[in-house]
Amino acid sequence: MKFESFSFAPELLRAIAECGYQAMTPVQQQAIPAIRRGEDVLASAQTGTGKTAAFALPILQKMCDNPKETLPSNTRTLILTPTRELAAQVADNISAYSKYLNVTVLTIYGGVKMDSQSKKLKRGADVIVATPGRLLEHIVACNLSLSNVEFLVLDEADRMLDMGFSADIKKIIQAVNKTRQNMLFSATFSTEVKKLASEMLNKPKIIAADKQNTTADTVSQVVYPVEQRRKHELLSELIGTKNWQRVLVFTATRDAADKLVKELNLDGIVSGVVHGEKAQGSRRRALREFVEGKIRVLVATEVAARGLDIQNLEYVVNYDLPFLAEDYVHRIGRTGRAGKTGVAISFVSREEERTLADIEKLIGQKIRRVTVPGYEVGSREVLLKQIEQRRSFAKKQQRSDNVGEQMIAEKNMDGRRVKVGKANSTVKYKKIK
Repeated sequence: MKFESFSFAPELLRAIAECGYQAMTPVQQQAIPAIRRGEDVLASAQTGTGKTAAFALPILQKMCDNPKETLPSNTRTLILTPTRELAAQVADNISAYSKYLNVTVLTIYGGVKMDSQSKKLKRGADVIVATPGRLLEHIVACNLSLSNVEFLVLDEADRMLDMGFSADIKKIIQAVNKTRQNMLFSATFSTEVKKLASEMLNKPKIIAADKQNTTADTVSQVVYPVEQRRKHELLSELIGTKNWQRVLVFTATRDAADKLVKELNLDGIVSGVVHGEKAQGSRRRALREFVEGKIRVLVATEVAARGLDIQNLEYVVNYDLPFLAEDYVHRIGRTGRAGKTGVAISFVSREEERTLADIEKLIGQKIRRVTVPGYEVGSREVLLKQIEQRRSFAKKQQRSDNVGEQMIAEKNMDGRRVKVGKANSTVKYKKIK
């Protein structure tokens, strides 16, 4: 189905064409008509299937159909996202869609000074894309009123709830104009998402464009078994020997990300890092240099699993498996987007085998394993047997040592008198022979 089928304004269709969009994705085909009709929407689709366009295009069209003056410290459309990166990406996409429209788009998130954002908010904006925490700060500071919001969108709602934004979201919902249209987009329909939807949405159109927790057919998945201590060596070798040019790598912690970047740069592989402790300017610079090809590897923590939309990203590497199996789907969804192919590689140590089993159960498939010569990992059963043997040997050695010590002690005590008992305060001694 083509975008022309829904009678968008010529300005929107022109911008859509320049974005390179042609046929609609399943979530777009179902969500756009429902939103145009004014229905609340609860939508789920796997990452990278065009969710932003699914809610942004019909909202922009409705704003065109009913133009209004931009009021100071107000907005018509509020979009909440879990991370700065996703907020910036969504805002960039909406700016591209509204290129030929008289629409202002503003992003609000942490990591930058409040004052500059306050000045922009006081001028008002047609569309505000924000993270919950920073948005609440501006509401409390009276820099923004939500009394005129017509469209409220929660993007990646499950991730926001996972990150602990539940209380903030509820406070924001209470501050928003009650006569609004609601859209809740999520990669998964968790119990928490369903509960929030029941509180927020009014008789919503439920859209499940894809089976829950499935991975895109355009992404090839492979597992490399490797000892934890040798993951860095294997990553450097694969990048070098296979000539990988643009690689997004996920680590479990910020410290691990910083350490890996240092090691890769020492290996001559130009790398950058994105994580929560980095200033927003540093994160933007690293992402920009990665997109421009100035750095070969971008190492990130879970903060970047959703929100990064990098064209032609071919390789995603799970240096460490995610703590939650669901996050695996979002990580590898950074590649194989917009119908293009990609490769998702996971380095799995012996200790991560159980997590891998959880991931395979979640996605309903076994992931192909490839063993690199020189990086083989012994089986867990063999390891446990070796540990038990070492423990048994240590116990025997300890008993042997105790016997030897006892014989030496008895020899040293020969001819000495030692206390052996006490009766009525009289001490008895026995001579050792």
